Amino acid sequence: MYAKLAWWGLAAPRVVERTPLVVVQGIVRSERGELLLAARSDLRGWELPGGTPERGEALEDALRRELHEETGLHVSVERVVGDYVRSGFRPHTARVYLCQAAGGRLRPSHETLALRWFDPEALPDTLFPWYRAPIADAFGAPSAPVTRHEHHGLSSIFAGLAIDLKTRVRGIEGEANVQGRREIRD
Repeated sequence: MYAKLAWWGLAAPRVVERTPLVVVQGIVRSERGELLLAARSDLRGWELPGGTPERGEALEDALRRELHEETGLHVSVERVVGDYVRSGFRPHTARVYLCQAAGGRLRPSHETLALRWFDPEALPDTLFPWYRAPIADAFGAPSAPVTRHEHHGLSSIFAGLAIDLKTRVRGIEGEANVQGRREIRD
């Protein structure tokens, strides 16, 4: 599995892919102000839901589609939080939006092991660190969208691996002691 992730993050962007990668991600809030996080099924840990736009698809349309596919929810897009231009491991630009859950039925997909609502002030320790800045930007004082440049070098790779291993050892249920956690199960 780690060899596949290494190819995906180090070689594919430089050898196979011809256009810069853009992904869309949503910071989805509940009516109670909680934040929806998704547990990945490949590299284990919590992240913002989202994905890659299809050719010719508008970014907000891609966001709505990806969020529905991954979470079962329909969302209303409130604003662009920012563009997070990441170099190093898996170079890409993440366009992050602040969204409000607006319907649908919360359910995980083949890409997500679990979905949980968290208090933005009590995030799990197994949240991948590169999602903390977009969350802080979204819940900070509203302003114009930000552009942040981040380099994901060896420290980011090792941080991601440490979270993956911690999550595999204690499981997603190991987050039971996180304050503010509310789980939705069907």
